[in-house]
Amino acid sequence: MAHKSDLIAEDIEKYLLSHQHKSLLRFMTCGSVDDGKSTLIGRLLYESKLIFADHLTALSADSRKANPGGPGGPGGPGGEEELNLALLMDGLAAEREQGITIDVAYRFFSTDRRKFIVADTPGHEQYTRNMATGASTAQLAVVLVDARKGLLTQTRRHSYIVALLGIRHVVLAVNKMDLVDYSQARFAEIVAAYRDLAALLGIAEVTAIPLSALRGDNLTARGEGTPWYDGPTLLEHLESVAIADSVREGPFRLPVQWVNRPDQNFRGFAGTLAQGRVRVGEEVVVLPSARRSRVARVLGPNGDVDSAVAGEAVTLTLADEIDVSRGDVLAAASAPPEVADQFACHLLWLGEQPLLPGRPYWLKLGTRTVVATVTEIKHRVDVNTQEHLAAKRLALNEVGVCNLSLDQPVAFESYARCRELGGCILIDRQSHATVGAGFLDFALRRAQNIHWQHLDVDRQARALIKGQTPRCLWFTGLSGSGKSTIANQVERRLLASGYHTYLLDGDNVRHGLNRDLGFTAEDRVENIRRVAEVARLMVDAGLIVLVSFISPFRSERRLARDLFAPGEFVEVFVDTPLELCEQRDPKGLYRKARSGEIRNFTGIDSPYEVPEAPELHLRTAEAAVDDLAGEVIAAATRAG
Repeated sequence: MAHKSDLIAEDIEKYLLSHQHKSLLRFMTCGSVDDGKSTLIGRLLYESKLIFADHLTALSADSRKANPGGPGGPGGPGGEEELNLALLMDGLAAEREQGITIDVAYRFFSTDRRKFIVADTPGHEQYTRNMATGASTAQLAVVLVDARKGLLTQTRRHSYIVALLGIRHVVLAVNKMDLVDYSQARFAEIVAAYRDLAALLGIAEVTAIPLSALRGDNLTARGEGTPWYDGPTLLEHLESVAIADSVREGPFRLPVQWVNRPDQNFRGFAGTLAQGRVRVGEEVVVLPSARRSRVARVLGPNGDVDSAVAGEAVTLTLADEIDVSRGDVLAAASAPPEVADQFACHLLWLGEQPLLPGRPYWLKLGTRTVVATVTEIKHRVDVNTQEHLAAKRLALNEVGVCNLSLDQPVAFESYARCRELGGCILIDRQSHATVGAGFLDFALRRAQNIHWQHLDVDRQARALIKGQTPRCLWFTGLSGSGKSTIANQVERRLLASGYHTYLLDGDNVRHGLNRDLGFTAEDRVENIRRVAEVARLMVDAGLIVLVSFISPFRSERRLARDLFAPGEFVEVFVDTPLELCEQRDPKGLYRKARSGEIRNFTGIDSPYEVPEAPELHLRTAEAAVDDLAGEVIAAATRAG
């Protein structure tokens, strides 16, 4: 309820002090479109007398403008007395025009018993990523269900995401009870169906409340239409629900966000404590390097303190001068987290383009960013039935159980233990868009059982005995562009000059190493991944390796480039117009693709992404093969 304490008038400082130490509950509303999420929060704020007078005036005007002939409008049944309370949360112009929530809206409010931060999340399937964003910091979820419609696909999808994010307190708000005549039987039917779903998802605590957000029934006060309901109102439940603060109970974890070095006499490591408590003198370990030291000082916003707890931003100094960088994790030496570079995880895909195994992405875990690849999709989860389905890709809003491989080891915890070190996001390396939300389950045994073996003979020694600089010459272009012709001419002339070479041609490799792969986008990614790894081994052997593959996707060509040291990878773009490639058509492939006999053919019904900054750009329509081969040879034999 609204603040009615006598201290407001008698001793405002004492009142503010009591307000400061009240507990904070972060909760969210979710559910399908038009279930009444924004209206519920707006009504909750209105009934609690937590809307300022100027906001009410603006809301009244917005209500008339949004619906001149309906509720809130001069021609509506309620006239000016009826307010469209959803507009309190829908702030974007597009939201008001369409009458739906698009982005997450956060509101702070408080009562005499507790402070709240509520996230109003969108119900539309297209904006599931925004719902997941709002859920990522929530301690409790209010799942709304339209009493007329019951459980819908989005209800199930949002509930699954709630369970996936570790939210164990769920309120089932059966809304619009006034439109089903406050039927107790209908309420019981929906509650029974949802409890079955919750049991399937592993949600132990579900509190069901019949509501009418539009009328305010059972939000802050009892509704006359539900005399059969004897449970708490929504606000009473929110004020009284006990939320365990597990992050303070676990062992100390601090992801280093910034190395603070204002002068030569001070070097501190700043970040927000993800879990536990840290004290001066405590032994800590730096991960992934595993170097140990002791905490010399703990500095808060106002200077030195004896200790700090989870959620506080601090700067730590160590007794020893050891290497610590952004992305490292400071942890309790007595209970350190694991370090690994391969994981099993649940992955919620948020990208418009599907997830393809083998394609590299940036992965952000805590404060560390690394390159990650989904090596395998074990199965996809059906959000309606929880059935495990076979899948080669993940589409928008699908959830899969996957294996992740990183380019370097990271410190982590399972998501169930620590959100900060168990939750990650995948970022597209070209658009920088967030395309996936991951929840780490455990490290794969192979990540712990396999270690790098030291070898005395390295690539420098192998190259020295051959008297050459090893390189990978990566020829890319459309089918029929002349890649193999130029590459063959280059290798012939290099061999005649005494160089040690090897040519990997796309068609030839598909007769052996990649004979199990087709021409789908997934198989094309895997095709390039395998060839890139083979090319890297050949460069490691001191060879000049020529790779002639269409390799249509920039992401895979970048994956290949990242396997090599600077200067070892030379991208050669064989630029031939599609019309000229079709005229040549030595294998008759374009003719078959045009007639529909071949599907997923690059340039026809599968895209080719032109290189943005290749080391060599060969225009075959403007120069002879010998001249173009000479350009490549010059790049291949250049010292460096």
